[in-house]
Amino acid sequence: MSVSTKEKKTKTKALDDGGTPSLLGTVIKLILLGILAAGMLFAIMILIGNGSYFVAGLATLVTLVILFIYLRRGMLPAKYMIPGLIFMMIFQVYVAVYSGYIAFTNYGGGHIGSKSGAIEIMALTGQERVPESPELTIKILQSSDEIGMLALITQDDGVKAWEFGTNDSILSPEKVSGTFEEPVVDGYKILNFSEVVANQDAITQLKIPAGDEYPSAYVLTKDGSYAYFYQPTLAYDPETDTVTRVTDGMVFTDNADGNFQSATGEKLFPGWRADVGFANFIKAFTDERIRGPFLGVTLWTFAFAILSVLTTFAMGLGLALLFNDKTFRGRKIYRVAMILPYAFPGFLSAMIWRSMFNEKYGFINQVILGGVDIPWLSDAWLAKLAILFVNFWLGFPYMFLIVLGALQAIPEELMESAKIDGATPWQQLRLIKLPLLLVSVAPLLVTSFAFNFNNFTLIYLLTGGGPKNIDAGLNAGHTDILITLVYKLAFNAGEGSDFGLASAFSILIFFVVGTISYLGFRRSRTLEDMN
Repeated sequence: MSVSTKEKKTKTKALDDGGTPSLLGTVIKLILLGILAAGMLFAIMILIGNGSYFVAGLATLVTLVILFIYLRRGMLPAKYMIPGLIFMMIFQVYVAVYSGYIAFTNYGGGHIGSKSGAIEIMALTGQERVPESPELTIKILQSSDEIGMLALITQDDGVKAWEFGTNDSILSPEKVSGTFEEPVVDGYKILNFSEVVANQDAITQLKIPAGDEYPSAYVLTKDGSYAYFYQPTLAYDPETDTVTRVTDGMVFTDNADGNFQSATGEKLFPGWRADVGFANFIKAFTDERIRGPFLGVTLWTFAFAILSVLTTFAMGLGLALLFNDKTFRGRKIYRVAMILPYAFPGFLSAMIWRSMFNEKYGFINQVILGGVDIPWLSDAWLAKLAILFVNFWLGFPYMFLIVLGALQAIPEELMESAKIDGATPWQQLRLIKLPLLLVSVAPLLVTSFAFNFNNFTLIYLLTGGGPKNIDAGLNAGHTDILITLVYKLAFNAGEGSDFGLASAFSILIFFVVGTISYLGFRRSRTLEDMN
């Protein structure tokens, strides 16, 4: 075997080993894999501690696969593909699947956490001060492992004395010694003001049983200086899975929709996240409060996307035909000028146009139109016109570029033959150029429609979906498209967030755009076959 053959085999083996045949490369790889394994082990332990056994098992499997691929010789394609696949699964597949799952839940404002968490919150917030109970002067004490409270209690004979208690023991004078001015509790240190401030979170969580005088009450403090007797207004019974309101005896049961509800229909909040099946989809089409605005927004979304594609394509086609003429003088300079709107960031252009459309101080009203007050962004129809114009401004350079490139790909011999046969310019465009253009441009028109169908940035920055539609039953504006309506449903703190309903709308948008894109691409293949 020749030396050159051995060298080639050595190089091939190095390539099969993943490009790390050297000792230094191997050491670096082992260190990085060790860091990855340690981080994943820590994450897996946390997942197991939280009860997420399925996710923990999936993380373990992925970690073992990664270690196997990068520690084994060969498998070079997998070494390059596995990072991209992992990121795709995390940031695309997982997000899509999780959004689909949320669409079948009531996840949103008031239904965020678990049922046990909701019961705990109701227990903490459902409290009121015991009527005519005294205000207590207190001192905060701390041992090596817990915090306690000294409370100045007035005895039956009118004498005041210090009593000590913790979360696990009622207030009692038994452990208190020393003098009235300097009480002492063995094993505990009285905290000064700065130490009280440093332990504020733990102090506010003190919940000391009050004892026989107020059997159902607790001693609570908010500032570490004074405390009060509080009694719960809600009592949860785990055996019957019901909540009873102490003040009037009203019983609330689990309504299977994420709330405790009484026989009269009253609900307790917060609720918890629960599976509701197709309730969000049914609500979108049957609830009149939502159905009316939803249908109106859907029609405007289609109109906005279709008109945006048609107007930008028509302008792009016209400019491309004009500047593709070799007899046109200075066409290179004009080409550069035409793509300037496309060169600027879209969000910046939208904000500039918003200031130009300002009714009182905008450049359009004050300079171009001589000081008139035209409500470009506060009138429903004018706002839609302004949006279409700005999107036209932002979109025609893109169409100009792709149509110009497609025109230049048409053989000149074909056009010369058409001219010899006596075809007019209009016939050349309608019968030759346009069909050939659509073969390459039609898929881009479909993607442009899909982009404008979800053009959140322009709508949000230019009008915010406004002006508000006062006839709508939810927070929907006259220029809202489906994606901005979804955003408002998901993050509208004023009327309560509804992530479940927003996710249901997102699925509907996905099917609409996916169906139209599928039909458009099939039509594109038909045009290609015909040509």
